[in-house]
Amino acid sequence: MRVLIVDDHPLFREGLRAALESAEGIVVVAEAERVNDVPEAVARHRPDMVVMDLSLPDGSGLEATRRLSADRPAPPVLMLTMADDDGSLLAALQAGARGYLVKGAGREEVLHAVRTVAAGGAVFGADVAERITTLLAGARVREAGQLFPALTAREAEVLDLVARGLDNRRIARELVVAEKTVRNHVTHIFEKLHVATRAEAVARARDMGLGDS
Repeated sequence: MRVLIVDDHPLFREGLRAALESAEGIVVVAEAERVNDVPEAVARHRPDMVVMDLSLPDGSGLEATRRLSADRPAPPVLMLTMADDDGSLLAALQAGARGYLVKGAGREEVLHAVRTVAAGGAVFGADVAERITTLLAGARVREAGQLFPALTAREAEVLDLVARGLDNRRIARELVVAEKTVRNHVTHIFEKLHVATRAEAVARARDMGLGDS
């Protein structure tokens, strides 16, 4: 089984490689640190599956997973990340990930997940699996406050309107507040989501299923 590791922490990659290659039949054929490195690594090394971190220096593992999922055939992706919130889990599923484990999972759990995903199955950590039914039942989760718990209720409302394409003036009219107040909310949203532009904020929100009319 040929594995590509995508993670920007060299020590973690080294430990994961050692754990994987200690098992019979698994070889790590390549490592990548950035979203933009993934397509070339996949094309050159033809891995059977990809172990992907969520947070990468030049973007999100979600975007890398989405790009891979758009190609056929594409190696399945197992997310192995520090992120343990429902929003990240849902976004990973929507991006096409076939598995989701939180870093700190034991060696045997990781090996089981890698083998299962490579074989075409889906696998999630025990603490993650019990939340999936709730997350995927019925319509997609749309409550920004749940997906982005760092935001206040008003900031979450503003983010949803931003994701729908409304400018600050229209948002101010919608919420019956001053346009300056909306600008302040948007600034705080950028800080809390660690984004620099409105387009990035919209992309993050839409990753989570927000912004649909």
